[in-house]
Amino acid sequence: MISHFKSAGTAVAMLIALLLPASVLAAEFNDSQRKEMGEIVREYLMENPEVLRDAFRALERKEALAKAAGAKTAIKEMAADIFRADGDLIIGNPVGDVTLVELFDYNCGFCKRSLPDILKLVETDKKLKIVIKEFPILGPGSMAAARAAIASRAQGKYWEFHLELLKKRGSVNEAGVFQVAKKVGLDIDKLKKDMESDEVTTIIQRNHAVARALNINGTPAFIIADNIFPGAIGFEQLADAISKVRKEGGCAAVC
Repeated sequence: MISHFKSAGTAVAMLIALLLPASVLAAEFNDSQRKEMGEIVREYLMENPEVLRDAFRALERKEALAKAAGAKTAIKEMAADIFRADGDLIIGNPVGDVTLVELFDYNCGFCKRSLPDILKLVETDKKLKIVIKEFPILGPGSMAAARAAIASRAQGKYWEFHLELLKKRGSVNEAGVFQVAKKVGLDIDKLKKDMESDEVTTIIQRNHAVARALNINGTPAFIIADNIFPGAIGFEQLADAISKVRKEGGCAAVC
């Protein structure tokens, strides 16, 4: 935790701010007074080191709460792009009472691991709408796969192609993308042309904009109502979050 601060002086300054009232902090101190104050704080910390630990934890909690509050605001402001954007793959119930959004990368091992959880949610929750957003961040192969998947919609093969790409073992490069495309019966020439369309570019750029606004830097990331769940958190946690939204009616406010 101490690594959060550039120097011991910064930590001391923070402790002074925590220990002294604002009226005292507003006063001006000469060099001798500041030195004496530093010695007092140092002695106090040597005798009570847990204070510094607790202060760091309090700061981390404060920062986490501020980050969560900022994300909730951003989700509300971008609700249309997150939950109801044109071009996103929708599975499950298209008019479901709760929407789960997943941002993923076809080369993400944790995304592949989360696929059974998504399929189980589709099977067990008939009132759930799931929105799938390509968020290619793991190199050129990921971008090629994302473009191809979105473009495959024009041939009615989106879901089938999506599943095959996620089930493919190992990383996916451009050549591998077209091998999978051929396997599911896509017209490769048409696919390559559609991959370069402005529509495909717009969808990917929009998904990246959503991720930036929500401080999402990895995959998978799940959005349920105004909550973000990073990582492959598993079926049970996803199902519990969905159930909580239903009980509290939170989804109606944003999605």
